[in-house]
Amino acid sequence: MAQSLADLTSAGVQRILRFFPESSQAEREELRATARRLLDTHGEKVLTPLRPVERVLWYLASEGRAEDLVEVVRGQRRDPGVFLVAGARRPRLVLPGLRSLALPDRITALERPDLKMTAQLTSVEWRGDDLVWGGYAFVANLPRPSGRMIGRFAVLEHADTGERIKLRLRRTKNEEATAASGQALHCYDRTGFEVAVPARRLRELAGRGAGQWFLSVGIPGPGGAYETRVRQREVGTAGHNQVRHLADGSRLVVGFTKDAVGITVQQPPVEVESCTVVDGELVLVARVRSGHKAPTTVSVVEGETRLDSPLTALSAPSGSADDAFRRYRAVFSLDRLTADDPPGIKTRQFKVTFRGAEGRGQAAHLAEGFTTGRHRFAAGRELAVHRDGPGRLVLATRAVRAVVDAMTVTDAGELVLTGAYPREEAAGKKVVLRHGTRFEEKELPVEVADGRFTVRIDPEAAPQVHGPALPLCPGRWYLFFRDVDAWDKSEDVPVTLRPEQVGELPLRFNGPQHAGGQPRAFTVDRRNFDRIFIEPERMLAPDEHGTYRQRILREAHFHKQRKLPLRDAVLYLSFGGKQFSDSPRFVYDELVRRGVAVEHIWTQDEGLPEMPAEARVVGWGSRAWYEALARSRYVVVNTPVGDWFVTRPGQKVVQTWHGTPLKKVGKDLLGSPQSSPAYIAGLPHSYRQFDFVVSPNAHTTEIMRRAYSIEGEMLESGYPRNDIFHAADRDIRAARVREQLGLPEGKKVVLYAPTWREDQRHASKLYKLDLRIDLAAAQAELGHDHVLLFRKHSSVHGNVPGAGQGFVWDVTRYPDIADLYLVADVLITDYSSALFDFAHSDKPMLFFTYDLEHYRDTLRGLYFDFTTRAPGPLLETSEELVKALRGLDAVEAEYRDKYTRFKKDFCEPRDGQATARVVDRMLAGGPHAPASTGG
Repeated sequence: MAQSLADLTSAGVQRILRFFPESSQAEREELRATARRLLDTHGEKVLTPLRPVERVLWYLASEGRAEDLVEVVRGQRRDPGVFLVAGARRPRLVLPGLRSLALPDRITALERPDLKMTAQLTSVEWRGDDLVWGGYAFVANLPRPSGRMIGRFAVLEHADTGERIKLRLRRTKNEEATAASGQALHCYDRTGFEVAVPARRLRELAGRGAGQWFLSVGIPGPGGAYETRVRQREVGTAGHNQVRHLADGSRLVVGFTKDAVGITVQQPPVEVESCTVVDGELVLVARVRSGHKAPTTVSVVEGETRLDSPLTALSAPSGSADDAFRRYRAVFSLDRLTADDPPGIKTRQFKVTFRGAEGRGQAAHLAEGFTTGRHRFAAGRELAVHRDGPGRLVLATRAVRAVVDAMTVTDAGELVLTGAYPREEAAGKKVVLRHGTRFEEKELPVEVADGRFTVRIDPEAAPQVHGPALPLCPGRWYLFFRDVDAWDKSEDVPVTLRPEQVGELPLRFNGPQHAGGQPRAFTVDRRNFDRIFIEPERMLAPDEHGTYRQRILREAHFHKQRKLPLRDAVLYLSFGGKQFSDSPRFVYDELVRRGVAVEHIWTQDEGLPEMPAEARVVGWGSRAWYEALARSRYVVVNTPVGDWFVTRPGQKVVQTWHGTPLKKVGKDLLGSPQSSPAYIAGLPHSYRQFDFVVSPNAHTTEIMRRAYSIEGEMLESGYPRNDIFHAADRDIRAARVREQLGLPEGKKVVLYAPTWREDQRHASKLYKLDLRIDLAAAQAELGHDHVLLFRKHSSVHGNVPGAGQGFVWDVTRYPDIADLYLVADVLITDYSSALFDFAHSDKPMLFFTYDLEHYRDTLRGLYFDFTTRAPGPLLETSEELVKALRGLDAVEAEYRDKYTRFKKDFCEPRDGQATARVVDRMLAGGPHAPASTGG
């Protein structure tokens, strides 16, 4: 593959290009000289492999056109890789907002590889005997190459001969296309398609004999038609093979090969009619079509294990008129088949093959009407006589599974799943519902009787292990059975769907009616053939979802709403809608206490956190949220809103922020792996959005003003959230929290609240739980007189081992950590700003800083020498941590002076009046200003 100009440059030079608007003059000259030298040396062929916009960037860099390059880089930050296309016969690139940018034709000319086509399958269904594929197809950056049907087409192409059969394609509206594209410029809604293959055509395909046909879609575009194969998706009907049996004995596998959608015509001479366990033997009955030679052997293979059984002829039943097939039987010893069975929940899958005298293998295709089954051969283990998507026999030894065979929805919107699970396996187990990416868990009640189980799911009130029942947030929720005394998820047994029922999916239903809105829609569907999941509809409506819709809402709806009069309302945004918590919560409580005549509106993100019943709740990014942001007289936030937001006249926007900095932030991160010059350059604008920024102490005021380029007012009032430590009713609040959590009396409460690690991420880019405490050892040592409340950072996703076993309590979903501070006797943290808040309590703190050198010197950096100023011991191992918890009296005595000094440096003011000061300042000069008390 030819090297591009980008391949030939250093990472440092590429970083200059990435952050060109923020670069120095010396860096700009280095970039220009490097680009020019490489072009002179290698010629413009090094631009050819680049994406279209990258060609423009490197060309402008080589020409030293700094001002133009700044504009292009900024545009690409907003919407990477996106451009307009001009010219019907000779397409060329035009950058949005930069139509007058002078560029030579050789740089803007677009070839076919520059205009990549996407064709995505979204559904497969049968309408009678007709097959119907649904999906969308577009050429990137060409949202509507033609408003007509003429020129659009669908074909089936034979994998070997290249023969093509044209199919009817009907254009549909598919809003998923625009959302899935991930860009903000183009609308691809009109690129949906529906391709029908009538039963007549399917019979014709079968009549042509065995073979494979792939589905392709074509779209007219500059210079002719663009065509590509349609791709499968991960779940549902568009992600799984389906088998259709025809009257002539042919099988049609509507499915996928190497991600491509197609139809495979099979005419197997031998099929498996039944496979059952009888008296310790696995008995397989096959039928061979008349006129074909019967295989001699059936092989069952897994790894190095191979079992063979001869096929012996069975006599036809007396009086049988079925002359189309001859039947044969193979028998395997169940003991031999399961001899090397692995322990626990591991699955051992066998491949079943028919073999002839010459040794050639044939797949073990299943006859129409084949019935799957399961046989329990040892405690906790079963042999599954299963099938896969293409309709082949699968044998597997595995943990005994709970298999759903009936799905119903009650009139009240409750989903009821019932199925088979032997009584001896279900005993001592509970049902867990786990989110596929967030790893959040719910524990569901389960009824077990006579080898059957029933799970009832109210998707709007799913119980948590520790905390109130909450709605299921968007995403896929999978079911598992777990031992009630299991320490973690490692031995969970998945709940699957009986193969004969997969055709009943997707099952769509409306959940229970909830106050203030329409019932949400939910879908039961499958992944990996039989792994069922429940998926709530996304929080945002179709006209709100995705980058494109969000841009339209900001540029059109939001600005239209800004022209309407302000309303006497307060919009609250805590951690982007993740929580009803922090200083915004205390401002809300104070306004309610004072009886200020305003409407209270809380922002809620897709995690669906618990919100106050008395307030109106709007979804983050929804039409209603933009309206509230545009028209609320007061806005209270603790994180940035967005660089597109500008405060309107008469509106008060209060930034309460959310921590005292120990780890470096903002401009002070320059030079570290976490720094972004673009983010830093945007800080002055971001903080001009706010009428004032709340600071908890002098240390924070100094750092934030510098690190965040704050030009406006900073109110050094203390954090409203820390008033809770000084409230007269704090003991009453603590008792209420204890009762809500069900904390046992007489046990010391340890709160563990670590921060995240930027270099610990899942493949999904979510932060991992970097757990270094040996929770099992801690429970053994402390469990009889301690409980550990584990509070993951809101950005961290991962299961907490031992939660629900009496010692470890996962309180991540509890709305506000401030309440947890009240019930905690001791805090364990690391570099989290929680330590500055908890210092208001005068209760001891331990610091689990196992990675101090890496975090301080490489990853993030700290503002002061934590080793000398920490108000508690810095501990490196789990053993040291447990020992310190056992000796808290000695810890308190040793660190009393440091603790006192720490509070003086970081906890002033601390008189419990921070909220009042913030609210007074917010209301001052407006229609809700408190009456003057001066005289």
